Amino acid sequence: MTALTLKQANLMINTAIHVARELNLAPLTVVVLDASGHVKAMQREDGASMIRQQIATAKAWGAVNMGVSSRSLAAVAEQRPDFMNALIGIAGGNIMPVPGGVLIRDADNNLLGAVGISGDVSDQDERCAIAGIEAVGFFASI
Repeated sequence: MTALTLKQANLMINTAIHVARELNLAPLTVVVLDASGHVKAMQREDGASMIRQQIATAKAWGAVNMGVSSRSLAAVAEQRPDFMNALIGIAGGNIMPVPGGVLIRDADNNLLGAVGISGDVSDQDERCAIAGIEAVGFFASI
């Protein structure tokens, strides 16, 4: 299995931020977690509010620990709100069921971690996460 390196995590972050600047998005916070849900790298752009780190981490943490993107968790929240509320409670509030938390997979479909982004609208956060993951040659699982 491929391991996620710090160099790759930083390239994902730099690419995501570069795409955000090209699109003139609001300042982002980008978090990359490994497959165990531990922070590999994180950056908060100038002007991004302080709570963005927790939001980005919760998007990625929920994705990596549930094995589905935060977009998929948003669909679960709509279909089964009681389950999602219980899950968020069990996770100590560390799950954010909105787009912007994207799984990182290698060519063999192994889970390597997740990217979580917060700062702009969730669909744009997700777009930047996908760009970062693909820049490293991995596959974004949404």
